[in-house]
Amino acid sequence: MTTKSIKLSEENYKKLVELAGRLRAEWKRSVSIEDAIKYLMRRKISDLAGSWDISDEKVREINESLRKVWSSWRRSA
Repeated sequence: MTTKSIKLSEENYKKLVELAGRLRAEWKRSVSIEDAIKYLMRRKISDLAGSWDISDEKVREINESLRKVWSSWRRSA
């Protein structure tokens, strides 16, 4: 296997280490940073459903903004 080096911010490295720790507890085995990255790459956007912590007010603001933008679009014939 060929290995490559990549640069990560300290923040992203810490998040990968935290994810590896959670996966290690869940999978009950050793988990590398590479395993954590592979796990993230296999996820689909639908896997994130319900994981965004947002207030009802903010949802209303977003929806209203979208309605305004969508209403300004014109369909081309």
